Amino acid sequence: HVQLVESGGGSVQAGGSLRLSCAASGYTYSSYCMGWFRQAPGKEREGVATIASDASTSYADSVKGRFTISQDNAKNTLYLQMNSLKPEDTAMYYCAADLPPWVTCSGALARIADFGWWGQGTQVTVS
Repeated sequence: HVQLVESGGGSVQAGGSLRLSCAASGYTYSSYCMGWFRQAPGKEREGVATIASDASTSYADSVKGRFTISQDNAKNTLYLQMNSLKPEDTAMYYCAADLPPWVTCSGALARIADFGWWGQGTQVTVS
């Protein structure tokens, strides 16, 4: 039974930082591609960042230079370091995995429906 469990969300003031974690269990953590996505109230889910098994990363333009995605394979954990947070970063943040290998990880920010496994989300509120 595959589980992705996010944590680390919370409420911060603009300019602050948060570090999200996504603990994976139930499968061999060697996912070809993992990603962070977010959904604000009344808006569609959008891609934030992806990381491939070779550690190459991709970011949405809105978070470049402020967010950093990383992973610790020994701990089966995906991270998202978020700095210089803005009110527009307020959203529920989800981690996702199980992207088919025929979908390039670098282009997966817009391929939300192709990710097979999702966590339950963690709320980030920036005021």
